Amino acid sequence: MNKKLSETIQINLRSDLPIYLQLIEQIKQQIADGTLKPGDQLPTVRSLAEELRVNFNTVARSYRVLDEAGVISTQQGRGTYITEKPPPEISDRLRRESLTALASRYVREARRLGFSNEEIRQKLLDQIEIQADINNEGE
Repeated sequence: MNKKLSETIQINLRSDLPIYLQLIEQIKQQIADGTLKPGDQLPTVRSLAEELRVNFNTVARSYRVLDEAGVISTQQGRGTYITEKPPPEISDRLRRESLTALASRYVREARRLGFSNEEIRQKLLDQIEIQADINNEGE
């Protein structure tokens, strides 16, 4: 992991999503996109809480949920690590959950800006087409 985790996490205090869920989603996203890799050590709960300026219990709750899901492993006295190669069903679930969280953020933000459902839907479809065209040009 090149950057410190606290430098790649964006906490939105105005979000409807609780901070502990924002942390979970962003850590899962970083695992899904390869920013965080199996075996990478995460900062301690205390240090991440201090760096993000959030409550210790918030980070502890995020780590506990991720540990219970098998995404990270906390080893007493050694630290917290991204699990070595999670089973395919967990990797697939992480990818799908990350996509759901990303889509949810997009829709919430677009609605906050006053766009209608039809405008949001059309813009998303337009972007899918644009990205497909870009990908086809590279082949």
